[in-house]
Amino acid sequence: MLDEGCEWKSLEIEIKTYNKKKMIPKYRKQFNEEFSAEKYHNILETFKEETGTVPLFRVSESPIFLTADFTDKLHFACEDIITQVINMSPEDLDQAIPDDCRVPNDTLKPHFFTIDFGICRNEAGEIVPQLIELQAFPTLYCFQKELQKAFIREYPFLKALKSPKSDEQYYAELRELIVGEENPENVILMEIFPDEQKTNIDFYLTSKKLGINVVCLTKVKKEGRKLYYEKEGKKIEIKRIYNRVIFDEINKIPNLKTEFDFREEVDVKWITHPNWFFKISKFILPKLTHEFVPKSYFLNDFPATEKLENFVLKPLFSFAGSGVNLTPTPLDIAAIKDRDNYILQRKVEYAPLFEDINGEFSKAEIRLLYIWNENADRPKLMEHLIRMTKHAMVNVDFNKKDAIWIGGSTAFTENNK
Repeated sequence: MLDEGCEWKSLEIEIKTYNKKKMIPKYRKQFNEEFSAEKYHNILETFKEETGTVPLFRVSESPIFLTADFTDKLHFACEDIITQVINMSPEDLDQAIPDDCRVPNDTLKPHFFTIDFGICRNEAGEIVPQLIELQAFPTLYCFQKELQKAFIREYPFLKALKSPKSDEQYYAELRELIVGEENPENVILMEIFPDEQKTNIDFYLTSKKLGINVVCLTKVKKEGRKLYYEKEGKKIEIKRIYNRVIFDEINKIPNLKTEFDFREEVDVKWITHPNWFFKISKFILPKLTHEFVPKSYFLNDFPATEKLENFVLKPLFSFAGSGVNLTPTPLDIAAIKDRDNYILQRKVEYAPLFEDINGEFSKAEIRLLYIWNENADRPKLMEHLIRMTKHAMVNVDFNKKDAIWIGGSTAFTENNK
């Protein structure tokens, strides 16, 4: 039996073997050699210059580098998952919407589709993606594009790994989806108290890149079936809403006063419709099958043949990791009253692959950001979003404040996907 020192030495060698085999060590080595605190500061200052503020969430000092083999696995899994979702009946998906959150004038498909994978190690020692969750809700589409550009400015060698989609094409495709043929002044990005949100940096970038206004839900005015906002004393009709409000969160804000209730019939087009937040969520995880999809069960359907210690407990509609229990016990399960709103998902092992300048390793999740045009059969991949951690749970709020190589980041791949 190995003593503790030998065990750690063995683990360290094992990690470095995985890193060397799977995650392009030449780029990691070059990045770490070129890294400086000044360059990291410059990246953050880029956003301050563009928007007047820096991100309120932690941004990692480093991107991650992914091999062609791994990205091929990611895209293979995504395409299969998307096909399964397309083949689900509207009636089955509709069951996910709570009655008190149902919004009229639903759409046939969502405008946004994101898929989250853990970068994991399987039993054979291979580095593989493992599905964590998926959503039909917008995320940091503009921030992620600008973050990638900021890294390239500070580390020019990254330009060779840049996505082939030009900045002009990227923002043209976002503009077509969000603004469409409307005058940008009739399109708003809507959120509750947007300036107080941790993701406000993306709102400001979206406003700048697409020419639309950021409007708080409490500032939306209603006259009959029409909605308006005020700008410089002028009343402007709202025709399209780029919706960043999580409808389920509205009821959690005490004494929230609004003129507009989501459940009312109004003459606006939702981008994307609020019902899709519920329909594409952890609700469909038990319905998916794939080698990179860990087995999930609705709590009420958890079979006696499975062992609880092998599973993570998740609320169906939690956001940013809220309410997730990594080590549920029978007592935890017994205490849950709304059992229909929970799933159990098989645990996966995140691989510590991403070496920092101190020789320590971070783990990561990768989110693939798609948009889905109304006339398209399938969604289109736009960008990647990375969350890096040294904690058991991949969420920037759970990291130690003095750690490095943690927080939101971006990915570069050797085959430009």
